[in-house]
Amino acid sequence: MISSESVAIRTSQFGTSRAPQPPLALGLLLALAGLKFLAHAALSGRYGYFRDELYYIDLARHLAPGYVDCAPLIAVYTRFALLLGGSLPALRILPALAGAGIVALAMYIAWELGGGRFAQFFAGLCVLLNPGRLMLDSLLTMNSFEPLFWMGCIAVLIRILQTGNSRLWPWFGLLAGLGLENKHSTAFFGVSVVVALLLTEHRREFLKPWIWIAGVIALLVFLPNLIWQIQHHFPTLEDLNNVRKTHKDVWLSPPAFVLQQAMANHPLLFPVWLAGLVWFLRRRRTRVLGYTFLVFFLTMMVMHGKDYYVFPIYPMMFAGGAVAFERWLDKRRSSTAGALRYAVPIALVLLTLPVFPSQLPILAPPRYVAYTSWLGLKQPKTETHHESLWPQAFADQIGWEQLTQEVARIYQALPPAERANAGIRAGNYGEAGAIDFLGPRYGLPKAICAHQNHYYWGPPKTTPQTIIYLQVDPDGLRRNCASVEQAGTHFNLYGMGEENEPIYVCRGPKFNYAEIWPTLKHWN
Repeated sequence: MISSESVAIRTSQFGTSRAPQPPLALGLLLALAGLKFLAHAALSGRYGYFRDELYYIDLARHLAPGYVDCAPLIAVYTRFALLLGGSLPALRILPALAGAGIVALAMYIAWELGGGRFAQFFAGLCVLLNPGRLMLDSLLTMNSFEPLFWMGCIAVLIRILQTGNSRLWPWFGLLAGLGLENKHSTAFFGVSVVVALLLTEHRREFLKPWIWIAGVIALLVFLPNLIWQIQHHFPTLEDLNNVRKTHKDVWLSPPAFVLQQAMANHPLLFPVWLAGLVWFLRRRRTRVLGYTFLVFFLTMMVMHGKDYYVFPIYPMMFAGGAVAFERWLDKRRSSTAGALRYAVPIALVLLTLPVFPSQLPILAPPRYVAYTSWLGLKQPKTETHHESLWPQAFADQIGWEQLTQEVARIYQALPPAERANAGIRAGNYGEAGAIDFLGPRYGLPKAICAHQNHYYWGPPKTTPQTIIYLQVDPDGLRRNCASVEQAGTHFNLYGMGEENEPIYVCRGPKFNYAEIWPTLKHWN
């Protein structure tokens, strides 16, 4: 708890003024963070389960220190959601809370940088209205929690820069280690901080023991996952290499990458984070923050990262931009400057509200398509094979119940004797997750799948003599089965195009899953 006395005597070391540090606007912080939480909580059950959420439910049932394509904390979050019942609201209350925490951290960072009530409010408002965060914080994924760890690290770093108290570094290490356990991309954030420190006078921190202790703490927290990776011959690196070789992700040129960042975070917010960058770089004490952003941004651009890979670092930039804007207004004590304190936030809200239906689960599919066409909005593709009338984050929430029902119809139509020795072969972890989570209510067995971490959970103990196949080459299937018939077709106009495929039944398989399982491994 920060006392009013300590606030009153604390002076800002990030500006040119020696005026007392303004108080933390706790009421505003709670109001904006609460608004963020309520918005996501109210819409949490609007569509269906997201493809990755279904996969994480399977991971939560197989808790481990590591997985092929993600760090282990996401399974822990999901396991907690399953304890709450596993419904969509139970699953998505966690990212809603994380989103509220990101708003609060942005406002806190603005305060740490010397920002008054307006700067704190404006920083929180920018994060609240940021379109990129709206969509991410609506789903239970690693991306919802990533900024919490990064901005926690930044808050500690600012305190170190402000007070010179190097003994705070272990807290940075703890948060960084947890960040690595949440998502491995935290390593790039950590390297960016290290490079930024080396580029400034703060390189002297490496002459003290505390930053090294922080590194040891981060390593110890991350160690279980690292050991798992070593024991399994670094499957995550193999998975990432497969993504690169198959050109699964869309690669952007540097100008296109910068443009997409400006558009994805709303063009109106571009001047805010750009002002934050300039403000950081022009001040000796905050230059390390500006360099951190630049190093990370350029790394993602050179490595052809997806646009949302950069999103976790923007709350810091919005905080810096908000403080810079407030300082600019303070130097112009005129009626115009006073009016801008109200006009800019109001304009930001009014011009951002129309974008909300394109980023939040508000409209039914046909209305969404009509609305975004009317606005002239086109969501950028992040994966080359994305085919849908919707953005992938929405399209991947549609059709899983329908697919499960179609498989159940085929399964239940089998003669009882045949059904007793039948299995379901899923082509990817989304299909497997849907069958595993939604299928029991229809009497379906667990899916057989070799995609991502499902590979480690197979093969089945015995090979079923009748297998329902999703996403399969029928010609190859006919060569390996005594008989093959098309038993149905899944089609959803607004779902992912890759799922709109025939469903086949293979009888009398000429293979044994235990023998061919290594050849079925599919990591991408």
